[in-house]
This record gives sequence, structure tokens and C-alpha cells, in this order.
Amino acid sequence: MTSRPRDELNAALGYRFQDSALLEEALTHSSVESGTAKSADYERLEFLGDRVLALVIADHLLKIYPGADAGTLALQLTALVRAESLTSVAIEIELGDFLFLSHSERASGGMEKPAILADACEAVIGALFLDGGLEVAAEFIHRYWDARAVAVASAPKDAKTALQEWAHAHDATEPVYTVTAESGPPHDKTFTIEVEMGGVGDKASGQGSSKRRAQQAAATALLEIVEPEV
Repeated sequence: MTSRPRDELNAALGYRFQDSALLEEALTHSSVESGTAKSADYERLEFLGDRVLALVIADHLLKIYPGADAGTLALQLTALVRAESLTSVAIEIELGDFLFLSHSERASGGMEKPAILADACEAVIGALFLDGGLEVAAEFIHRYWDARAVAVASAPKDAKTALQEWAHAHDATEPVYTVTAESGPPHDKTFTIEVEMGGVGDKASGQGSSKRRAQQAAATALLEIVEPEV
């Protein structure tokens, strides 16, 4: 762990733990060993924190968007609890500076790895819940997610999100993306991906330098077929 005072993390969390061992567990990566025994890591607390975050965010979305249908709420929830959002919060509170990592993991930049930051952030939420209850965990979540909940509703939708919403609104099944071709050298690949929705019958393909970009291109192409004005 770094030499930064724990009080700085307490301030960012807005809470001082009664059981400091819970916070220590939430900050401990699975690479850490204590002597010959493996230390308790954050994975169990991460499991709990994931559920607590989803509950608090779902409740908040119902309250601030009373007119939104279930499909829209589900998409907003997914955007808010995904790894990118958790990583963003972890960076905001500088959580990486307080993590317990093995020497090799720290040397490889573990303090800044998005996956580790996202998992540890969920673990901290789980620890807050166990130590202070739902009210304490919710207070932390509201502090860092309320503005994000407003932003996710006003942000322009990408093609995949727009296509998924179209599927919900027209009783079609979820869009399914399939890689149909890969070309080019490993450092400069081009992917071709096909997307289709059950109950619609139409399908479309798109290409891109990554699977994500190819999926977006395919979604854009299918939207132009099923809903040209979107």
C-alpha cells in the first residue's frame, strides 16, 4: 500500500469504517500473499458490491425517470453499472493509490488497470454495505453516480444502444452479433460482423478495425433498414 493517509480515502468515501479489516479486504488484490498463506482478497466483496450498486441505481432511476419504460431503464442501468463507470469513479476517488497489490502486479501498472479499479470499486461498495448498512452504501453511490444518471439519459445514443431500444419497442429479440470474417495482419485487422434480430427477419453487416467498431457499423446498417429515420 502507498504511504497516503487512510483519512484521505475515508474523506473520498464519506465514511470511516468501524471494522477496518473490511476496507482492507476490499482493497486487496488476489495477487497478494501473506507469508505462505494467500490473503483475503476483494472478490467476495466485489460480488456483493455489484448487487448493492445495481439495487441503489435501479431504485434511483425509477424515482428520477417516472415515465421511462422498463426497456429504457434497463439500458440506463447497464450503462451506469458497467465497468467503465466503476473505473471512472475509482479514478475520481484515486482508489488505485490505496490498493494492496503484489510487487509484480504493482510493477506492471496494476494501480491503473481499469479491470482492477472497477472490481475494487465494487468491493468498496460491498464493504460499505457490510460495515454501515444500505444507507451508508447508498450515500456513497449517490455521491458519485447521481450526476452520471442524469448524463446517461441526455447523452446521444450509439448505434448498438439505439438498435437495442428499437428491439425492445418492437417486441423483437435482442440483437445478436456474429463475427463472419477477419482479415489483415494481427496489428491491423479488419473485422466483419453480422447482426440480426429474431422477429424482424432483416440482417446487416459492418466492418471495423475492432470488433466493437464493426458491431457499431453493423448496428447502424440494420437501423437504416428497419427504421430509416433513426
